[in-house]
Amino acid sequence: MAHVLVIEDERDLQKVLEFNLVQAGHEVLLSGSGTHGIELARTHRPDLVLLDLMLPDLPGTEVCRVIKREPSTRDIAVMMVTAKGEELDRVVGLELGADDYVTKPFSMRELLLRVEAVLRRSNLAEHPQDAIAFGCLRVDRAAHRVWVDESEIELTVIERKLLVTLYDRRNRVQSRSALLSDVWSMDADVATRTVDTHVKRLRAKLGAAGDYVQTVRGVGYRFASTPDETQHHDD
Repeated sequence: MAHVLVIEDERDLQKVLEFNLVQAGHEVLLSGSGTHGIELARTHRPDLVLLDLMLPDLPGTEVCRVIKREPSTRDIAVMMVTAKGEELDRVVGLELGADDYVTKPFSMRELLLRVEAVLRRSNLAEHPQDAIAFGCLRVDRAAHRVWVDESEIELTVIERKLLVTLYDRRNRVQSRSALLSDVWSMDADVATRTVDTHVKRLRAKLGAAGDYVQTVRGVGYRFASTPDETQHHDD
């Protein structure tokens, strides 16, 4: 059982979502506005926020930004509900740290499967080793902080998630499509250069630790097996 906050201003859809989520065994909170939804997220700390992007008072992307920015709420999983024509908002939301999206019109079965997948990933993310120490790189997962050679590095939510995902899978090469799916929750045909652009930014921010993120030509990326394993990058 999970606690799910539904932020949706369409009353009929709100009730349908509530009914099906309760039938699936979850506890549900309802909000019809972004401002009220943010307050409920702060006070109740749900496991998941199901967030409509078209709200009467605030854009859903702004609600996502606030939830993912504040220390008390940033670990809450966020699933966006978008209309088909809102691809830009969807991409912005994912950049802000949203965990998944579902496009209207959607089947309730698909929505519930996606809810379970997000909750499962969130639960798994709570249990890995909190501290990463690899050469000159240190990561505190719980505090969402990264250091290189004792200097703290400011990473975006997506950059940090990309770094940790590559580190956790350092014995396996990750294709761009796999990273788009697992880090951005996006299909491969949505943004073909997204991974390459973010890897380039991540390497630049990491400085001396940037060489730990390696290119496997024609395939994707991998994390170095040891801190001494280096690679020249053309980008």
